[in-house]
Amino acid sequence: MTGALFRWMVCEEWRLHSHLFGGARFGAFPLVVALLTAVGAWLLPMTGTPMATVASGLVALVAFFGLQVGTIGLVGRDALRDVLGEMTLLVFSARTLPLSFRRLLATFLLKDICYYTGFVLTPAVVGYGVVAVASGTTPASVAVLWVAVVAAFAFGASLSLALVAVATRSRLAFVGALAAGAVVVVGLGVDPVAYTPYALYADPSIFAAVRGVAPTLALAAVGVALFRPVDDAGSARHRATERLFTGVSDPLTRQSLLSVARSSGSVGKVVFSMGVLFAVTALLLGRITAATGIQPQPGVAFGTLLGLGAFTTYSWVTQFDSPRAYLRYPVAYADVFAGTLRAYLALSLSAAAGYLAVATLWYPAAELAVGALVVPGVAVYVFGVAAYLTGLSPNELLFDTALFALFGAALAALAVPLLVASLVVSVAPTAAVGGAAGLATGAGAVGWWLTGRAGPRWEGRLRG
Repeated sequence: MTGALFRWMVCEEWRLHSHLFGGARFGAFPLVVALLTAVGAWLLPMTGTPMATVASGLVALVAFFGLQVGTIGLVGRDALRDVLGEMTLLVFSARTLPLSFRRLLATFLLKDICYYTGFVLTPAVVGYGVVAVASGTTPASVAVLWVAVVAAFAFGASLSLALVAVATRSRLAFVGALAAGAVVVVGLGVDPVAYTPYALYADPSIFAAVRGVAPTLALAAVGVALFRPVDDAGSARHRATERLFTGVSDPLTRQSLLSVARSSGSVGKVVFSMGVLFAVTALLLGRITAATGIQPQPGVAFGTLLGLGAFTTYSWVTQFDSPRAYLRYPVAYADVFAGTLRAYLALSLSAAAGYLAVATLWYPAAELAVGALVVPGVAVYVFGVAAYLTGLSPNELLFDTALFALFGAALAALAVPLLVASLVVSVAPTAAVGGAAGLATGAGAVGWWLTGRAGPRWEGRLRG
C-alpha cells in the first residue's frame, strides 16, 4: 500500500506542477537548473573561489531549499485552497482514507526527496559537474557531491518539518530546542557542520556518513511523530499580530499585511525563512574564510542574500490576491502594486534589520552597516522584477521554465557583482563597499521603475 501511495503522490506532484507552471514547457525546467548551476560554477572561480568552496556552497543552498520545501506546516490549507480551489492533496486525506496521518506524512516526505532529487538536485550537480570535471575535479568527487546534495536536501526538509512540528506542540519546547542548540554550538564549541550531510563531501568515510546522516533520520522521525496540521488563524497570537496592522492607513497595504497575519504561520514564516537564509549566509562566510583565507565583507554579503530572500515575502503578501478581482473595484493596478510594495517592505526590511542586528554578535557593527544600505535596494529590485514578470502570481516563478530563466538571469545580474564586491573588499575596500552600495541603490531605482510599469502592464493584460 505504501508503494502505491508513493506512486500516487509522485503523479500528483507532477500533474500539479505541470498544470500550474506551463504544461509541457515545465519539462524543460531541469535543463534551466543545470545551465544556471554551470554558469555559476564557471563564474565563481574567476573571483578566486576554489571549486571545493563552490561545491560546499551548493550543498548549503540545497539545504536551504530543503528547509523551504519542508515548511509544509507553514503553508496551511488556506493557501492551498486559494491556489488550487476546493481540493485535497493526498497528504491531507487521512480523514477520508483508511491511513494514518503519520504514514501519509512520512510517504510525502520520501516523495519530496525523490521527486526533487530527479527534477532539481541531479540537474544542479550535473551542471556543476561538467564545469568541475573540465577544471580537474574527478568524477568520483562529483558523485560523492551528488550523495551529499541529496542528503542535504533531506536534512533541510527534515529539520524544517521537525521545527514546525515542535512549535505546533509547544512554543516553550521550540524556544528551548533553539536555546539548547545555541548553547551546544556557541558555548561548547561544537561544529554543527560536522553533523550535517556536508561531512559526507568534506571527509568521505563511514564515520562521516553515519555522523552526517543520523541527525537527518532523527529529525525526520521527530517531525513525522509530532507534526499536526492546525488552523490557528483565530488564535490570540494571530489577533495580537492583526492589531499591529489595523492602524495602517492605506487599505491596500493593510489588506496585504492582514492576509499574511491571518494565514497559517502568520508573520512568523517571514522571520523563519529570513532566519534560514541568514544562517546559510553565516555558514558560507565561515567556509569561504576557512578555505581561502579571504574575509568577505559581511554587510554586503548579508545584505545581498537577505534582500534576495525577500522574494518569499512577496509570495506571501500576494498569496490570497485574485488578480482579476481588482477589476471590480475603482482602483488602479498601479495603486495595488504600490500598496503591496509597502507591505512587502514593512515585513522584509524589519526582518532583515533584526538579523543584521543579530550578526553584530560576530561581526563589527561598522561593517554590517553597509548591509543596511544594500538590503533595501536589493529588496526593491527583487519586488520590481517579480511584479513585472508575474504580477500578483509570483509562485509561477517556481517552476515555469521561461519565467524562472528570466528571473534567475535578472537576479544574477545583480547578485554576482555584489557578491564579487564582498569578496574583493580586502584588495580595494573603499571601491568595493562604495560600488556595492551604489549598485544596490541603482538596482532599487530599477526595481521602483519596474514596479510602476507592472501596474499598467498587468491591468492591460487582464482587461484585454
